[in-house]
Amino acid sequence: MSTGQGGIPDEVIEAVLAKADIVDTVSRYVNLTKQGKYLKGLCPFHSEKTPSFTVTPERQIFYCYGCGKGGNAIKFRMEIEGFSFPEAVKTMAEENDISMPEGQGVPVIPRNPEKERLLEAYELSAKLYHFLLKNTEHGTEAMRYLRSRGMSDKMIDQFQIGYAPDRWDTLVQFLEKRSFDLKEMEKGGLLSARHEQDGYLDRFRGRIMFPIHDRTGNVIAFAGRILGEGQPKYLNSPETLLFNKSRTLYNLHQSKASIRKSRQLLLFEGYGDVISAWEAGYHNGVATMGTSLTENQAALMKSIADEVVIVYDGDKAGMAAAMKVIPLLEGVGLRVKIALMSDGLDPDEYIRKFGAERFRHVMETAVSTTKFKLIYLKKNHILLEEDGKIAYAKDALPIIAALHSSTEREVYLRELSSELNLSYESLKQDCNLLRQSMQKKMGDGDNKGNRWNNGRHKKGSQPAPVLLPAYHAAERRLLSLMLQDAEAARYVGEHLGESFNIEDHAAIAAYLYAYYAQGKAPDISRFMSSLHDDRLEKTVSSIMMMEAPADWNVQVLDDCIREVKKYPQQKLIDQKKEEMIAAERSGDYLRAAQIASEIIALERQ
Repeated sequence: MSTGQGGIPDEVIEAVLAKADIVDTVSRYVNLTKQGKYLKGLCPFHSEKTPSFTVTPERQIFYCYGCGKGGNAIKFRMEIEGFSFPEAVKTMAEENDISMPEGQGVPVIPRNPEKERLLEAYELSAKLYHFLLKNTEHGTEAMRYLRSRGMSDKMIDQFQIGYAPDRWDTLVQFLEKRSFDLKEMEKGGLLSARHEQDGYLDRFRGRIMFPIHDRTGNVIAFAGRILGEGQPKYLNSPETLLFNKSRTLYNLHQSKASIRKSRQLLLFEGYGDVISAWEAGYHNGVATMGTSLTENQAALMKSIADEVVIVYDGDKAGMAAAMKVIPLLEGVGLRVKIALMSDGLDPDEYIRKFGAERFRHVMETAVSTTKFKLIYLKKNHILLEEDGKIAYAKDALPIIAALHSSTEREVYLRELSSELNLSYESLKQDCNLLRQSMQKKMGDGDNKGNRWNNGRHKKGSQPAPVLLPAYHAAERRLLSLMLQDAEAARYVGEHLGESFNIEDHAAIAAYLYAYYAQGKAPDISRFMSSLHDDRLEKTVSSIMMMEAPADWNVQVLDDCIREVKKYPQQKLIDQKKEEMIAAERSGDYLRAAQIASEIIALERQ
C-alpha cells in the first residue's frame, strides 16, 4: 500500500475523492447555478458581484477566474476551513465512513509545537478559571451574580464558565509554575506585557470568563465579562495563532450535531443568550464574537444548515443588526427567519422573564425576511397620519416588488392594503410599475432565478479575455491533452520532455510523466492530490477550464510542440536584431553584417 502526503495511504485519498463529489462539497458553502456543463456561484474566497467561481462536475475540480484559487474537493475544504491536507482528508474520511487500514495510515498531522503549547495553556487556563469560580472565595461574588441571572450550576459546568480574579498575576504564576514561556503566552493572548517595566501580567482581571472553542472542542480564546461597572463590558482574546474571530462561532462545537440533524441554526448576539436557550431546550444556537457577522461565518453556517433563525435583541439596535445580517446570510443561499422579541428584551432576559414555553412560541412564529423588513420600516412612520401612511407605503412597495413570487407579492400587498386602509388595486398597480422599472435597471443581473441573489449582484463589465502568446497557449493545450490521455503524455514526453518554456508547465509535465509511470489512469482530481503544491494545483485547474477539444492526433501534438520549441529561437532572433541595430547605430557595419548572417541562419532553422 503506497503512502501519500502526511502518512495517508493513496487508497484512502482516492476513496475520499471518489465519495466526496465536488458539487456536493462546494454546495454546502456556495449557492451554485448550472450553466451548461459548469456550475457557477459567487466566490467564497474573495468579495465579488459577478459569479466567477466555477465548478466542473465532469473533472471534479473548482476554479475561480477572479482570485485564481482552484483544486479538487480536498483542496476546497482546506481553503474554506483552514485545514492542512491531512486534517482535510481525515475529516472527509470520517464524514464518508471511510476507515483507515488497521495498524497504518493514521494521518500524521504536521506538528506545530507552538500551537500545541498554546492549546495546552488555554485548556489549563479554562480549568483554572472554572475552579476559581466554583471553589474559592475569589469566585463568590461572580457566582452570586451568575445565579441572580438565572444561571444554573449545570449550565456553568456545561459551558465551563469561570472567573479571573481581580489580581495582576494569578495566571502569570500558574503558567510560570508549569514552565510555559511567558513571551509565547503573551503572543498567544493570555497575558499582557507590562509597559512601565519588564515582565507580564494577566490579560483578564475581575471578569467572568466564557471559554471560546474551535469546532472540534479545543479552547482557543476567552470572552471576559466585567463584574460590576466598567469598560469594556466584554473583553475578547486578541487574534492569535489559534483564534480568528471572523471564522469562529461561539458554541459551534456543542451545537453542530443538533444543527446538522435539524439543518436549522439559531443565531444569537450574546453568550448568555446561547446558554439560556440551551437550558430552554434549544441546542442549535451559536453567537458571533461580539462583532458583526462576516462572510466566512455565513459560509460556515451554510456548510451545516439550510435555515438560520436570527434571534437578536428586541430593541432598535437589535432590529438594525438583524437587518444588516439578512443579506449576508441570504447571499450564501441560506433561508432566513427572524424571531421577534417583545418589550425590547434580549433572548436571555426574555427566557428568564417569560419562561421556556413562551420562548418556544416566539421561535415557532419567527417571520420571513420580507415581513421583518416591513415591520422594521413601519417603526419609522406614524401610521395615524395620512402622510405617514403614504410614506410607509412608498418605502414598503420596493421590498414587495423585489419578490419573485406573484403569490407572495399578493399576500403582502393585501396585508398592506388592509393595514393602511388603501385600495389593493392601486397598490398592485404601483407595485407592478415599480417592478418593471427595477427589472430595466437590473438588466442582465446574474443568476436572476436565484432568490438569494435577487438583484444584489449586478453584472459589471466583463474583462476582455487575455490573448496568450502562441507558445504559452500551445503549452497549455499540450498539458490539457496530457492530463486527459496517457498516450498523448507519452508522445509529448518523447518529443519534448520537460522543455516547456514556462517553469510551472515544465513542473506539471514532470509530475505527469511520473504519475503515468506508476500505471495510473488519467484522473485530474487524483493527479492534483499528488502535486502538494498550491501554485501548480491552481495552474492545472486553470488549464482544465479551457474550452479546448479533448481529442487529438499526432499532427495536433506536433504543431503545439513546434510552437513551444520555436519560442526560444524566436527570442534569440529578437535579441540578435536588437544587437544588429545597436551595431549599426555605433557605426560598426562589419559587426552588423555578421549578426545579419547569424539571423538568417537562425530563421532558416
